[in-house]
Amino acid sequence: MSAQKNDYDVIVIGAGPAGYVAATRATQLGLKTACIDNWETKNTTPCLGGNYVNGGCISAIALLESAKLFHLVSHGISEHGISADNIQADIPRMQKRKEDIVSLLNQQVNKIFIENKVDTIKANAQLINPNRVEIIPFSKQSSKSDKLPKIITADKIILAAGSSPIELAFAQIDNEFILDVKTALDLQSAPKTLGIIGAGAIGIQLAGIWNKLGTKVVLLEAQESFMNMADQEISDEAFKLYSQQGMDIRLCARVISTSIEKNQVNVEYEDSQGRHQCSFEKLVVASGRKPNTETLIAASADLLLDEDGFVHVDENCCSTLPGVYAIGDLTLSGPMLAHKGIEEGIFVAEFIAEQHSPINYHTIPNVIYTDPEIAWVGQTEQDLLARGENIKTSIFPFNATSRSQIKGTTSGMVKMIMQADSEVILGVHIIGALASELIAEAVLAMEFSATAEDLARTIHAHPTISEAIHEGALALSGRSLHVSI
Repeated sequence: MSAQKNDYDVIVIGAGPAGYVAATRATQLGLKTACIDNWETKNTTPCLGGNYVNGGCISAIALLESAKLFHLVSHGISEHGISADNIQADIPRMQKRKEDIVSLLNQQVNKIFIENKVDTIKANAQLINPNRVEIIPFSKQSSKSDKLPKIITADKIILAAGSSPIELAFAQIDNEFILDVKTALDLQSAPKTLGIIGAGAIGIQLAGIWNKLGTKVVLLEAQESFMNMADQEISDEAFKLYSQQGMDIRLCARVISTSIEKNQVNVEYEDSQGRHQCSFEKLVVASGRKPNTETLIAASADLLLDEDGFVHVDENCCSTLPGVYAIGDLTLSGPMLAHKGIEEGIFVAEFIAEQHSPINYHTIPNVIYTDPEIAWVGQTEQDLLARGENIKTSIFPFNATSRSQIKGTTSGMVKMIMQADSEVILGVHIIGALASELIAEAVLAMEFSATAEDLARTIHAHPTISEAIHEGALALSGRSLHVSI
C-alpha cells in the first residue's frame, strides 16, 4: 500500500480486543502492520489483550465462576442428594486459576500475532501527526539506548488505547485500604466487609463475587435509580434479586469523604435522609472509566477531543486527522464493550483496505456478568414510551421453563418489545442464567428486522432455557403456552 516512504501501512496503538483484532484483520488484508502495547508481566513478557484480559472482564468472570461454584456447593448441593461437609474457599487457588486463564489468553493473542505476522512493539506510544508515532520502550531489561524515543511511520494509524478507571479526589487509591478494581479482583482473602463506590456493571460484578465468598458488601450509588441504563423492569428485578442475595445497595448515596483509621476505611456519604457514616475493611472505587487519551496524543497533533477526553469520530471511525482512526473505549460511538471494539477493529481494517461493511450500533448487545446475568439488545420500554412509540410488551419468567427448573436457575425473565403495528422487534431484555448466551438469538433476529411472529414460528428445542425467547414472542400475540396471559 505504501510506496516505501513509511515503515508500515498501518500502526495500531493498543492490543486490547479492539486493537489486536484491528491489527490481525489488517495483516489478513495484506497490510504491513505493527501493534504497540505497554502491558507486561512481572518478568517483562508482553501481556497482549489489554485491560479486558489482564485486569478487567476476563478476570472478573473467571473469579465469579469460582465464587458461584463455591456458593452452590455450600448452599445448594444438598438438593441434588449430594452431601458435602466442611466446604472451604481456597481463594489463592481461585486466583491461580484466574491467572492461568489470563496467561492462556495472553498466549493465544501472541500466537495470533505471530501467525498473522503482526509486528509487536512493547512500548509507550504517542501520536505525533497523521503519519508519525513516537515509541518509548520501557522494559526493565532494555538497555539505556533502547529506552530512547524513536519515531515510526505509517500510512494509517488506529488508536485503540482503551480506558482506565476514573479517580475520585475524596477516595484516593492506595491499593491497601482503598482499592482500584484490578486490586479488588486480586485479593488473596475475602474481607469481612467491603464497600464499593458505584453500583454500575463493574460495581455489581465485584459485589457478586465477594458476596458469594462470604463478604458483607455495601454498594454506594449516587444515582437515584439502580442500573438506569437497563430496562426499568429488568433493573427492578435485579435490585430485588441482588438484595435477596445479601447485597446492601444504597441509592442516592453520594460519598463526601473517606479516611483511614485503625486499619479500616471510614466513609461519609449523603442521601435524602442526611449524612451517614460507615466503615469497611476495604473500599473499592468503581465509579466508571475514562478514555486513555491523556498522553496518547501530542498537543501538536491537533486531534479533536471532547471535554472528557473522548476522540471525535465520524460514522467510519475517522478522527479529525486524515488517516487517523479511533476505536473501542476511546470514542462515544457506542458503549464501552469489548465486542463493540472488536467490530470497530474489523470495520476500520476493512475500511482502510477499501472494503466497507458498516456497523449496526443499534444491535450491539449489552451484557452484565453477574449472577443472575443481565443482557439486552435494542431499546428500553421507557425510552420508547418517551418518544411516543406505539409498542407492545411481554414478560416470560424463567421459572415457567422446565429446563430452568431442572437446573435450579429459576430466577429472572425475558422481556420482549415490539412495534404494535408492524410487529418488528424493538428490544429484548433478559435477566437470568445464561442471559449472555441467550441474547445472541435476539441480536440475530433484530439484525434481520424480524417480527415477533418470525421468532414465534422458530422451533426451539425442548427442554431448553432458550424456550423463554420463544415463549416471549408468543406472548406478544397472547399465545404463550406456559404462563397465563
